[in-house]
Amino acid sequence: MTRIDDTFARLKADGKKAFVAYLMAGDPDVDTSLAVMKGMPEAGVDIIELGVPFTDPMADGPTIQLAGQRALEGGQTLQKTLDMAAAFREGNDTTPIVLMGYYNPIYNRGVAQFLEDAKAAGVDGLIVVDLPPEEDDELCIPAQAAGLNFIRLATPTTDDRRLPKVLTNTSGFVYYVSITGITGSAAPQASDVAPEVARIKAATDLPVIVGFGVRTPEAAEEIAGVADGTVVGSAIVDLIGKGKPVAEVLGFVSGLAEGAHRA
Repeated sequence: MTRIDDTFARLKADGKKAFVAYLMAGDPDVDTSLAVMKGMPEAGVDIIELGVPFTDPMADGPTIQLAGQRALEGGQTLQKTLDMAAAFREGNDTTPIVLMGYYNPIYNRGVAQFLEDAKAAGVDGLIVVDLPPEEDDELCIPAQAAGLNFIRLATPTTDDRRLPKVLTNTSGFVYYVSITGITGSAAPQASDVAPEVARIKAATDLPVIVGFGVRTPEAAEEIAGVADGTVVGSAIVDLIGKGKPVAEVLGFVSGLAEGAHRA
């Protein structure tokens, strides 16, 4: 049982949906992003997705692309991202941390070393968007053996023939990408999402969390209402990018969390 498993078990017992929040590590600097991260649990965040900045983020829209550029220009690295996770763990040993990013920085570090370091830093799961199931031996299976959940993305184009392959070796939860496109683009409609979530849930016992395009408390409530929870990233990152104070960012996060938890 990982912290992710424990969190979903607790939420299920309480009859609540999950609220997952994303932020880019090191955006606009380590101190600011760590302050936001540390405040997220009190703001109602159940799981934190911590973005690892990368030069070629193929799944990310302009908002998160720019956040990654700001972080890299500020000197953020994979090691500094792991250090952020470790610093968060000094005051919080329960809220799950999922690293979300791309394989190149992990490959450059070495899989075995990365997994050892991630586990030591208190990381609970990985979302590596450019490693398909056909490459499970590369990172997914070693990560599971190390006690880290490997979370896979399913999309509107993941048909019934492809879905079983996507779900193989997936753990923690399934991240359903609600739209065909990049992060922060079109707003998802619950009427479109609901049948897709039902289709995925018919094939797995894992929770299904829906993200991409959720920007308001009302949308968080609507989308969480047809899934096991929702993810918000770009809307949060956008406020950080505009230089809003940490307290204002966390106030916005709190509203989103309340929306998801009302579902």
